[in-house]
Amino acid sequence: MREYLLTLCVTAAVTYLLTGPVRKFAIVAGAMPEIRARDVHREPTPRLGGIAMFFGLCAGLLVADHLTNLHQVFEKSNEPRALLSGAALIWLIGVLDDKFEIDALIKLGSQMIAAGVMVVQGLTILWLPIPTVGTVALTQWQGTLLTVALVVVTINAVNFVDGLDGLAAGVVCIAAAAFFMYAYRIWYSYGIEAAAPASLFAAILMGMCLGFLPHNIHPARIFMGDSGSMLIGLVLAASAISITGQVDPDSLFGGSERNTVHQMVPVYIPLLMPLTIIAIPAADLILAIVRRTWRGQSPFAADRGHLHHRLLEIGHSHSRAVLIMYFFSALIAFGALAYSVNAASMWIVLGVVFLSAIGLVLLLLPRFTPRAPRWAEGFVPPRYRRRRRTAAANAGEGEGAADEERVPVTVGVSGVNGATAVGSRTRTR
Repeated sequence: MREYLLTLCVTAAVTYLLTGPVRKFAIVAGAMPEIRARDVHREPTPRLGGIAMFFGLCAGLLVADHLTNLHQVFEKSNEPRALLSGAALIWLIGVLDDKFEIDALIKLGSQMIAAGVMVVQGLTILWLPIPTVGTVALTQWQGTLLTVALVVVTINAVNFVDGLDGLAAGVVCIAAAAFFMYAYRIWYSYGIEAAAPASLFAAILMGMCLGFLPHNIHPARIFMGDSGSMLIGLVLAASAISITGQVDPDSLFGGSERNTVHQMVPVYIPLLMPLTIIAIPAADLILAIVRRTWRGQSPFAADRGHLHHRLLEIGHSHSRAVLIMYFFSALIAFGALAYSVNAASMWIVLGVVFLSAIGLVLLLLPRFTPRAPRWAEGFVPPRYRRRRRTAAANAGEGEGAADEERVPVTVGVSGVNGATAVGSRTRTR
């Protein structure tokens, strides 16, 4: 555990220290979005934060390679080199896109190629643990297609949720923390060395996000851009692929496959954990595709219908919307983790239900906000005061002026943070 903690801290430190110089470089290079009416920031904010995150990834892998226990991961598995190869490719495409806005098809193709590079080097799904059935071996083509699909979906899901300051980095950090606990338990408690690479990837991913978050929390001084969002999406997918397709459930217990699955719930939880850790981003991705297709638009046509946009529209502040997304991400990911530890405990189910009720109250909090009477408005904070029409509207200068005043204004949308990974950044979300 100490070596994982050291790797995490080194990754976070390198990412944090490099983000400042990268910000200055992005300003000099002109990698800055234009200011638009819906933006919160008052001056152009640079992107290219993925540069610092990539070098944090490299530093984490380098340190791990020189540690006594983690060095065995590099000796017995080619997965760290496969991850670095795919990450370098997707990061390079992201950097070019942050500066020059690459075509959507090129970005989609690069995501598939990056996944293919990892597959060729051994980071692929070999089998799936199916409940009540056991281990199902996959053919080479089945494993390749499933791996590529998981990588592409995860990258775009993370990029879709990257719409508010600190949102994507925080959500991915929470997912990585839950996944690290699960993978480390499989490796340490049951001696399954095949889970060690996934533990390492998750620890490094946490360091990348924690190092970048201080620069990216609201108000953000720098955006991670596609170079960052696609990178952390790929690392998250690599962690899930490593433990899902590499850990053989039959190695945990003796006996038949059916008995193994029934005796040990964590054996087939790898089938669910990749879904739970990206539950919020994946839900946003699916809803966006359905919504846009229903309207006759391209699935990657930008709009204002994302989950974080809806939180802002119902009255949440920028920071509170981000914290609510954090809450539900942690609830789903750590709830699945707790279930993997003890599936028979009713307290876990009751705890999840209770926390879900609290989350629902927080979600609807703007609906419950009390409004002070007119005579007391001067003594309470602005958020408790009633909205007033402008003098122009009250003076009857036209119904259009009043209607314009009543149009809700979306607060907290942070520039290019939510541009889709395979879409154009110039389109309105």
